[in-house]
Amino acid sequence: MHTGSHYRLKEFLLWTRHSILVLSAIAFIPTFLYEVAGWKWLGIPWVPVALIGTAAAFIAGFRNNATYDRMWEARKIWGAIVNSSRTWGIMVKDYIRDNDPDTEKDLHRTLIYRHIAWLTALRFQLRIPKNWENVHNKKYNREYRKKYPVAEWETDLTEELKPYLSENDRQYILGKKNRATQLIALQSRHLKELNRNGQLDTLCLVEMENILKDFYVFQGQGERIKNFPYPRQFASINLFFIRLLVWMLPFGMLHEFDKLGPYWVWLTIPFSVVVGWVFTSLEQVGESTENPFEGSANDIPMTALSRTIEIDLRDMLDETELPPAIEAVNNILM
Repeated sequence: MHTGSHYRLKEFLLWTRHSILVLSAIAFIPTFLYEVAGWKWLGIPWVPVALIGTAAAFIAGFRNNATYDRMWEARKIWGAIVNSSRTWGIMVKDYIRDNDPDTEKDLHRTLIYRHIAWLTALRFQLRIPKNWENVHNKKYNREYRKKYPVAEWETDLTEELKPYLSENDRQYILGKKNRATQLIALQSRHLKELNRNGQLDTLCLVEMENILKDFYVFQGQGERIKNFPYPRQFASINLFFIRLLVWMLPFGMLHEFDKLGPYWVWLTIPFSVVVGWVFTSLEQVGESTENPFEGSANDIPMTALSRTIEIDLRDMLDETELPPAIEAVNNILM
């Protein structure tokens, strides 16, 4: 997530410079052939170009709206996780009782730390690269990735879980395919045991199980976005329309600028680049928004949100040595 007021123009031009170079070449070749080689037949009427531009603008707007919806849904999911995690913390503190204060404190710590382990496992799972994601597949995204770290790719889940789980629980979880799912199952099993031992009332057990059910819902919603890409047919037609438009732009502008007089035809190059850049940038922005868990600069800041939850929950345990909040690097918060 970008935390500044906006992307600087320098950053945006750097990110889109490959498109600008290609657009310049596409515009230069027909202009050179038209003016220098005398191939006047290369000029085409502006009407078909304008019609294709209208269709490209429509489909680009549709695509960007849809990808924004995917991103905003992901943010709402993690907002709900933040709220329900705090609710989980107060339920653990207020519902679970034991005659021995030390035992009670250990129970609170175990359940809250296991929840932090769930957050850790979930964010690691959502950062696993998929074939359709763009952060690794596109050169301009790989270049921009050097400006910020992605913690889930630079640390090991095995080590990250150590502070939050007992060794037996950690080994059990690491042997499972969906670690986050099994951590919630461990929580439910533990609550059932506490109820059987008289440390948790049945009514309170039902309430806490409902919170665990909510965590499963939020996890499933995140997995749905992660595992189902923006439909490829819409992404493909958007790409094809925009590429067709940028190829036709200079051919449609040749006659228009040639009417202005000698040498004015060379203005076809900069104007074709500017108009083409607008459309290719719309395509690139939509592409970088459609996968909100892929590790791009426009991702949902799962690492920062998880750390915020951890700080709040450990503060509920009256711990004094709390981890620092995650800071943005080059205005990118992950």
